[in-house]
Amino acid sequence: MDGGGARESYDEPVKVWISHADALPFLGALPDGVDVEVWDGGEYPSDPADVEFWVPPSLRQDPVEVVRAMPALRVVQLLSAGAEVWVPHVPDGVALCDNRGAHTEVTAEWVAAATLASVRELDFFARKQAEHEWSPRLTGTLSGRTALIVGAGSIGESVARRFEACNVTVAKIARTARPGVGTLADLPELLPAADVVVIIVPLTPETEGMVDAGFLTRMKDGALLVNAARGKVVDTGALTAEVASGRLRCALDVTEPEPLPAEHPLWGLEGALITPHAGGAVEGLLERCYPPVGDQIRRLAAGEPLANVVEHGY
Repeated sequence: MDGGGARESYDEPVKVWISHADALPFLGALPDGVDVEVWDGGEYPSDPADVEFWVPPSLRQDPVEVVRAMPALRVVQLLSAGAEVWVPHVPDGVALCDNRGAHTEVTAEWVAAATLASVRELDFFARKQAEHEWSPRLTGTLSGRTALIVGAGSIGESVARRFEACNVTVAKIARTARPGVGTLADLPELLPAADVVVIIVPLTPETEGMVDAGFLTRMKDGALLVNAARGKVVDTGALTAEVASGRLRCALDVTEPEPLPAEHPLWGLEGALITPHAGGAVEGLLERCYPPVGDQIRRLAAGEPLANVVEHGY
């Protein structure tokens, strides 16, 4: 893959396929010569051989087969912030772009909500409500606690602001150190002190399985692991064992495997709060995701560098 995406001449129309008809108004004004069609994964609306810019609907289709049908393809523009599923399928010479930034606030909102719900054990009370049982009990509190954010990108920084508003002391780590942000080398020191550990890293070969048994063992008794990254970042078996023992709690929006099988023991554990990859699934999805797509189309048509090009897997 490369980050170019431009061609030398635009005398012929630029053919764009997007995946949502309702998103057309959110692209904004497009230059003359840009031809936008909607393909939601069903029958092709026209010959795919002319498509240069593609916003795929999902991985319901075989991406290899679709890309092979698009020899003129220059850009694959994702609606998601994560790109790891697409990296193996996009050939050299085609720019793969993610939609980072579009989901920042809503994902941070999920992290804050899931953390508070877990610490205050709202999942326990919800189960008791379903059983029509009045069961008062003492719970933990987030105020005055310490949180460690593993992955201090835009989402991590937004989570930090929310936590700080709840009187939480926040430590942050990222791939590269900067003022107020450490690196993975600081994990042995920071993990044992954290009451809440938030995982919000991209899935790469370096981060796959990062939260393993050793990582979990270093977490303090009673701590909460919040995963809003990808399921494969966490060793599911090791996490299940820790939560089953009662030593740790978890709040998960992603799992490995995903969907989590109905018979998986995590479902039945009192210390586990699980949502079905719903962090970004809120109203206004098209309004958030498609304005950046319009910006990318205008960049392509103008021969300008594209934004959010995926390199080295993220």
